[in-house]
Amino acid sequence: MRSETITVHTGGHEVVLDLTREAADAVRDRGDGLLHVFVPHATAGIAILETGAGSDDDLLAALADLLPADDRWRHRHGSPGHGRSHVMPALIPPYATVPVIDGRLMLGTWQSICLVDLNVDNHEREVRFSLLESG
Repeated sequence: MRSETITVHTGGHEVVLDLTREAADAVRDRGDGLLHVFVPHATAGIAILETGAGSDDDLLAALADLLPADDRWRHRHGSPGHGRSHVMPALIPPYATVPVIDGRLMLGTWQSICLVDLNVDNHEREVRFSLLESG
């Protein structure tokens, strides 16, 4: 298995960050297998969705409706509503797996691999790309 970690900067705002180019770079010229994308953080997730046509903003709006940034959360430290960031990975898990054929991600036409981060207190995230190559 080949594995590499990158650091991404999310800034001080909620974000859906497209990592498709970085994922494609991790598998380029690597043959066939499965790419596992993992973010080792308790307050971030990985989603596969369309970006650039409003779906990324729609996802953030839906998460704001489902997980309001208010004082209802028992997990309380950091920014108001921080506890919701700890609940989000139950809805958007911290991982995704994508097939790889001939060193190319087998994503659908409009699919992108994205980091979803509601935690405005942590501006840096690690993302691990692990390629399990076929034998």
